[in-house]
Amino acid sequence: MLHIKPIVSALWRSKSGPVLLLLQIVLSVAIVANASFIIHERLQKMTRDSGIEEQEVLTINVYNFGENVDYDLQRRKDIEIIKALPNVKNASLVSMLPMSGSGWSSGFTAEPYDPKKPHQHSVSSGIYFNDHHFIDTFGLTLVEGRNFRADEISFSQNLSDVKAIISKAFATEMWGNESAIGKKFYHGFKEHITVVGVLEFLQGDSVGRDTFENGIILSYDFIGAGKNAIYTIRANVKDIPQLEKDIKDALMADNPYRVFQGFETIAEIRKEAYRNDALMVSALSMIIVLLLVIASLGLSGMVMFNIQKRTKQIGTRRALGAKKRDIIQQFLMENYLICAAGALLGGILAVQLGNQLMRHYNLPMLDLSYVFFTVAGLFVVTTIAVLLPARKAAAISPAIATRSV
Repeated sequence: MLHIKPIVSALWRSKSGPVLLLLQIVLSVAIVANASFIIHERLQKMTRDSGIEEQEVLTINVYNFGENVDYDLQRRKDIEIIKALPNVKNASLVSMLPMSGSGWSSGFTAEPYDPKKPHQHSVSSGIYFNDHHFIDTFGLTLVEGRNFRADEISFSQNLSDVKAIISKAFATEMWGNESAIGKKFYHGFKEHITVVGVLEFLQGDSVGRDTFENGIILSYDFIGAGKNAIYTIRANVKDIPQLEKDIKDALMADNPYRVFQGFETIAEIRKEAYRNDALMVSALSMIIVLLLVIASLGLSGMVMFNIQKRTKQIGTRRALGAKKRDIIQQFLMENYLICAAGALLGGILAVQLGNQLMRHYNLPMLDLSYVFFTVAGLFVVTTIAVLLPARKAAAISPAIATRSV
């Protein structure tokens, strides 16, 4: 087995190349470990299940205008016109769209708000104001309780004693593992809301919010006061392109004074919501690949340089009885030592870099497994990058090697 001390001495005599390679490995470990962690974190975020049949739900923004228009009556009429169209499974007028980046949210407490308790536990959540068609239109799954009944829908802005269907994430944060059915929660001093159902998933409007998985549907038929209305329609995927035309024609036939905007599915809204995350994943993936390629080229280049520099030494060792595997082991050991030192320093730098990212960009703490996997990967790259030129060096005959210098 090769001795480490003479190898270290040989590296020290010509240290500029190994030092540069060491720095390259240190930076590669720090950057690749953190980049891999961020990629995994972003992918987890991007693949969160919304619980919605995203390909089947079409959304439309409709702006009504004209003199003497009763916007309340017009919206209710529009929904009935849309539901009457062929291939429409259900439709609903909604107060906001999930993942749209714009909507309603607020904080709720398990007891009435008490100003004497400044640290009263409050749970933030996105809020939907909708009727009993909402769940079926979006294809959401109830895991406990029931949907609203038609007679429970309120038309008053007073939220006291309205019913709520909440997400499992909200229920867990508010009451832990207890069943939420029948429980009350509060908005402010007086408004109390009773839970009648729990959904497996119901997300809010902003994908970047910590409480994004917290969602509440209140049994309040919100119709808004402006000219704009958001309709959601559920249909089979194959029917959606034709429905876009049919809906526009039907609504225009009833009232031509309107403008349409949107016509996009929830799947398209999701893609737009996570566009920046997808770009970050692509950019960081390219950086990782480039760093690994550069590291492997640096390792191969240093080995080839050392082979040319030590051709006579290799020939002498071969003439004295050294086997081919001894020559290969020497080059592997040299580069493993550099890689090990780089891994140690790079690991420390990776943790420090992770702490800075956590502090300034609200990222979770770096999991050390990413450092270990990065180091393991670099040892694999080192082996591959060194093995081929080392095998060529070992194939040099002693006679040629000693004559060449």
